Amino acid sequence: MVEIELDGKKVSVPVGSMVMHAADAAGTYIPHFCYHKKLSIAANCRMCLVDVEKAPKPMPACATPVTQGMIVRTKSDKALKAQKSVMEFLLINHPLDCPICDQGGECQLQDLAVGYGGTASRYEEEKRVVFHKNVGPLISMEEMSRCIHCTRCVRFGQEMAGVMELGMQHRGEHSEITTFVGQTIDSELSGNMIDLCPVGALTSKPFRYNARTWELSRRKSVSPHDSTGANLIVQVKNHQVMRVVPLENEAVNECWIADRDRFSYEALNSAQRLTAPMIKQGGEWITVDWNTALGYVADGLKRVKGEFGAQGIGALGTAHSTVEELHLLAKLVRGLGSDNIDHRLRHADFTLGQGAQWLGMPIAELSTLDRALVVGSFLRKDHPLFAQRLRQATRRGAQVFSLNAVHDDWAMSLAGRLTAAPSEWLQTLANVAAAVASAKGAASPVSGQADAAAQAVADALMSGQQSAILLGNAAQQHPQASALLALANWIGQQTGAKVGVFGAAANAVGAQLVGAQPREAGLNAGQMLSQPMKALLLLNVEPALDAGNAAAATAALKGTGLVVALTSFRDAAVDNADVLLPIAPFTETAGSYVNAEGRLQSFHGVVKALGDSRPAWKVLRVLGNLLGLQGFEQESVEEVRAEALGDVNSLPGKLSNEIKAGGVPVAAGALQRVADVPIYSTDALVRRADALQRTADARAPKASLPQAVWAALGLTEGARVLVSQGSASVVLPAVLDSSLAANTIRVPAGHPDTAALGAMFGEISVSKVAAA
Repeated sequence: MVEIELDGKKVSVPVGSMVMHAADAAGTYIPHFCYHKKLSIAANCRMCLVDVEKAPKPMPACATPVTQGMIVRTKSDKALKAQKSVMEFLLINHPLDCPICDQGGECQLQDLAVGYGGTASRYEEEKRVVFHKNVGPLISMEEMSRCIHCTRCVRFGQEMAGVMELGMQHRGEHSEITTFVGQTIDSELSGNMIDLCPVGALTSKPFRYNARTWELSRRKSVSPHDSTGANLIVQVKNHQVMRVVPLENEAVNECWIADRDRFSYEALNSAQRLTAPMIKQGGEWITVDWNTALGYVADGLKRVKGEFGAQGIGALGTAHSTVEELHLLAKLVRGLGSDNIDHRLRHADFTLGQGAQWLGMPIAELSTLDRALVVGSFLRKDHPLFAQRLRQATRRGAQVFSLNAVHDDWAMSLAGRLTAAPSEWLQTLANVAAAVASAKGAASPVSGQADAAAQAVADALMSGQQSAILLGNAAQQHPQASALLALANWIGQQTGAKVGVFGAAANAVGAQLVGAQPREAGLNAGQMLSQPMKALLLLNVEPALDAGNAAAATAALKGTGLVVALTSFRDAAVDNADVLLPIAPFTETAGSYVNAEGRLQSFHGVVKALGDSRPAWKVLRVLGNLLGLQGFEQESVEEVRAEALGDVNSLPGKLSNEIKAGGVPVAAGALQRVADVPIYSTDALVRRADALQRTADARAPKASLPQAVWAALGLTEGARVLVSQGSASVVLPAVLDSSLAANTIRVPAGHPDTAALGAMFGEISVSKVAAA
């Protein structure tokens, strides 16, 4: 530690700290623009100049290292004069458009100009003008004359997002922030640049000119998308969500959120919102009241149970639903005498483990790992904030390896890539186990051959102080998911590496904790979505988009009897539904999610429910009453939560990645499919967020082919191919992807353009389509 004197007070800070860090520790505010605690130091705005004793001129607090006995004055005449001079220069070219600026009311430049700016400008020359730029549907750069060149946005792209999409060109007063040759900003974390910008140069396009910041109420919430459980501040005006920004939580999302967390609120105000119950009569939808709709559902379920028995009734809910909703859904189905309940819609292996599968460590530890093997993950798009934490680890020297059939750009430097077709993932991991077994003198649980690539991964895991084996969405959805996890556990035990499962949705861990999956003889999601049921309850589920085998799910639902969809949208992809019950999305209801690390996070509704929509937990509770079931007397969401989870202090003991190997091998045909779910196709909200659907990540899916297949078909750029699985086929644009395993075709799932196809893993065929 080093002790300095700051404005007459003694402050101790670690060696290597800057004066700015000492000021933060002492609670002393030093004005600044370019400095940010999460970004590298640039020292280019000069607003933080302070008076350091014995220094010939004022020094930038953000870039001046502390030394023992240093004396610093932040409020001396010398410091204040320097700060006011910097402010005068910053305002020379700044336009006088505060009244129409979207940043007005939350602008750092505006705030500091009050304290450090002059009452009049001495500058009489013409102000510079920077022409606006179109960088995509999310960020507005239409007033770049306001930019003060702090470069926060540039450094964020380089250091946090991993992609340098913005940079500075020219020099002096001609300097300007821009994208490379007119490109758009396509990072999945790009919206954080809006928060970082201290002026009104980068603003939110969807929010632009919709409200003034002082008109907004600010309320806490939790993201319903991926398993990070990002903490949010939802900003509301006139009972309508107007904007979403991050709530800082160092242990979960730091001060960042992904773009789908930030912009998916547009779906909440969509014209497709379902605002009243509807029943299909004679092929036409009729709007009814709640009593009529729930009475119809209750009577239908009683009739099915009486005629066919309770085993004909099933329920499916997404893990984007809350703990309370999934608990009551499972309780209702079991109260009827059925165990047909599941949330694992895209899974192919339904082997149950000893507890709820989880990350295996606190989320914050991802940033401190020095070795990691990521199995079956489209990491950057599946879990943007987990990718950001691993990216920070690699910047500190961590070695990260990937095992997949295709290797996307994770915007970080990887130490190695294990490339294998899906049918070979287990064998490839077995090769790593063989290398570990050889080094440890142990017997490997499965036979494998320690090739050079596997040996490199094994050596890294064994040499690391903080190592982890992490299984992504594709590994969980793999037909041999349990075998992969069991083998990862063995490798982890031998090497000391922690083993974790990312989890595909916000409440994937919570869904397991409340038993939203069959316990004994019940049907799992794969079975319920591959055979007609007598009655099926769907909670936030769009089968053709959420199922692991879309073609089978579509065919099964055509033969299903009573289909009840609890949804927030009238255009929900449940074509043969008999009843639509309008339920409130996360901003209009109270509930809880349990994120990947097992952290229970509760939230309250921030606006009143739209129209006649109701919280799903209340709908299920009333439905339980109408069915005459016991245990549906809860008066509050807190009562439901207490019943669902019991003592929350006991939750860590219910988390476990221990599992016995199961599943079935992937059909190893001539060509195999590997499927990702595009980042803006993962759930009902992002699918209906207009701005997100106009981004590069939401473009129509393509069939990605390896070099050998591309050459064998004689394809050229712009070609189209017929992709077939069984009797189903679709025509898609073809692209060459040299990172693909030799006999693998990548075709995304979860999108209307590919919803006619079959399983996400399995045999697939491709043929060239003649040009029209």
